[in-house]
Amino acid sequence: MFTYCVRRHILNIENIPKTSLDRIALALQRGRDHGSAAGSHAEDSDRIETLLKLCTARFYIASGQAHKYSFQRGAACVYGPLGMELRKNILEQWWNSVVRSRAQVFGISTLHTSKEGPFKVVDSQAIQEVLNQRELSKDQLVQQLNIVFQSRYSARTSLLQGALEQYVSSLELVNRRLPFGLAEAGLCLQPSDAPGCPAEVTQSSLAWFCSPRTSSQWLDYWARQRLQWWRKFALGPSDFSSGDVTEEELGGRASRGVKIVYGFPWGPQPLETLLSLGDTELLQTHSGSRTKLHCRDGRKSVVPHVLSVTGHMDRGLLAYMYNSLQQVDKVDSKQKLLQRKVLKLHPVLAPVKVALDMGRGATVERRQVCEGLLQEFLEDGISAWPGYLESMPSSLEQLNTKYDEMGVLFSVVIGENTLESGLVQVRSRDTTVKETMHISEVKNFVSRYISAADNI
Repeated sequence: MFTYCVRRHILNIENIPKTSLDRIALALQRGRDHGSAAGSHAEDSDRIETLLKLCTARFYIASGQAHKYSFQRGAACVYGPLGMELRKNILEQWWNSVVRSRAQVFGISTLHTSKEGPFKVVDSQAIQEVLNQRELSKDQLVQQLNIVFQSRYSARTSLLQGALEQYVSSLELVNRRLPFGLAEAGLCLQPSDAPGCPAEVTQSSLAWFCSPRTSSQWLDYWARQRLQWWRKFALGPSDFSSGDVTEEELGGRASRGVKIVYGFPWGPQPLETLLSLGDTELLQTHSGSRTKLHCRDGRKSVVPHVLSVTGHMDRGLLAYMYNSLQQVDKVDSKQKLLQRKVLKLHPVLAPVKVALDMGRGATVERRQVCEGLLQEFLEDGISAWPGYLESMPSSLEQLNTKYDEMGVLFSVVIGENTLESGLVQVRSRDTTVKETMHISEVKNFVSRYISAADNI
């Protein structure tokens, strides 16, 4: 049975029933350890609530219960500017690790629609126009609606099919030699636990074509590579692990599978799934043209086996956000005990690397200094936050709190003495240490810091 989704309803994510929100809230409150249920339950609930408040307050996701709900379950939501930048950085690093780190992997782009699929999309306006024709008889109404439904199209649920379809046309790129891969990232529709239309997810996909005799070794290789990649950018790498896909989950589609999972408080969830599909799906995609599928494996000519590596990047973003959140008790300037919240996102992933602010005193000249330094960062591809443009004055303590919650790596304060000495104050997010350096050294200092973190 096909599921029909009206285009207007796909765009309207506010129509999520409260019962569904209650169910996800209940699931999030379950503790991992039954023996310490009371303590872990409260801690986990407070932590996820803190993260959600931080994400909406600091421009990671749009405000509203529906967006929080989508974010919690790892679906694409309405991201704010920092959320968009973080997702872009994660996808860019995925692309670097899969496509640019080795030869014989090529990027592709496929259509969002296909001829067949479980989710059919129709135009709600066309349906409404038919229903508004009150002079139509019942038979005529049914006939007109059938015409509308026949013009429907399928929305893709996976990127793999597009890679299988492009396999034959890609053979000339590799001189018909194995192995090689086709990679893509984009939006797909996935089944939703809420009634109505499915959820959008940002998916990454690698279709790896290899010799039947080496497919098992290649699955092991990519499973190791993918786990290392997820752990590379994690504050707590041990929260990321791998495990075999069960026979029940394979459902006869694959001979073997591996999952990269993150241990959320409500249970482990897969971030990336690797499946050894054999040659079945490739043969089905190109039925009747088996000879066109042959590649060279040494001196042999074979139909390759396909390894599918599929990533759930919105859930991966949630995992990195949850993994990077630290809450540390601190004493403020008034000797008040507060909790310092900081997003210790990996330097490469952090949406904003540097924030620029001014101290007290004359503003015109120092603002010009800030603008010049901002331009230097932007020209070097380093994202910077122009805090000096804020109309509401804030103390340095308030600014540090804000930037820690945004995950900003460094904050730079242009003081009154900067105009004479050229010295600025640079504060580190991770150590909270403030050091003085010449303004001409700041850009190279930040650039070297990010580069060093990337090479670890």
